[in-house]
Amino acid sequence: MIRVVVVDDQELMRVGFRMVLGAQADIDVVGEAGDGAQAIELAAQLRPDVVLMDVRMPVLDGVEATKRIVAAGTARVLVMTTFDLDEYVYAALQGGASGFLLKDTQPDHLVSALRAVASGDAVVSPSVTRRLLDRFVGTGGSPMRDTAELDVLTDREREVLVLIAKGMSNLEIAEALFLSEATVKTHVGRILAKLELRDRVQAVVLAYETGLARPGLG
Repeated sequence: MIRVVVVDDQELMRVGFRMVLGAQADIDVVGEAGDGAQAIELAAQLRPDVVLMDVRMPVLDGVEATKRIVAAGTARVLVMTTFDLDEYVYAALQGGASGFLLKDTQPDHLVSALRAVASGDAVVSPSVTRRLLDRFVGTGGSPMRDTAELDVLTDREREVLVLIAKGMSNLEIAEALFLSEATVKTHVGRILAKLELRDRVQAVVLAYETGLARPGLG
């Protein structure tokens, strides 16, 4: 069973999420919270697999709650937002969220995304994540992070990281580089290990912040 805590300051939203997720045989909603502070407490007490986290909440917002939950290692976090271009979402990704979805996403998409996060994957929507990065990483100037961080990568691993930043799947990367999907998976694993990244979301953010990938290109 995938154990989930739902966090949203609107009770109606929590009810809706609970109904959708509770209808799945492999998902158990073990708790609900109305703000970030409650979310941190529940995550520590219940140790869920995933916290479904709203970002705009009273007392403590979802960004800070995400950072603390991820830092404590109590759960993975999937962020939900009303607006696709939201500075809070980018901050949540930087803080360790395993991805995000819009609140009006289709129920089956929500369920599949939650399962992916629970299994250790990340939810990277190429279009929405790209728009966020375009807006909040910036379109020019100096990189936000030292490019020397990438020196541990081989030329091939850099190529793969650029394609990850474009939101491409392992299969799409394999086709683009004329490699097997298994080989790409190995490269991705090495990239994450060498750069000490948790998942593809962090890889996307790092690629943009170091200037390896640039908004509006590719």
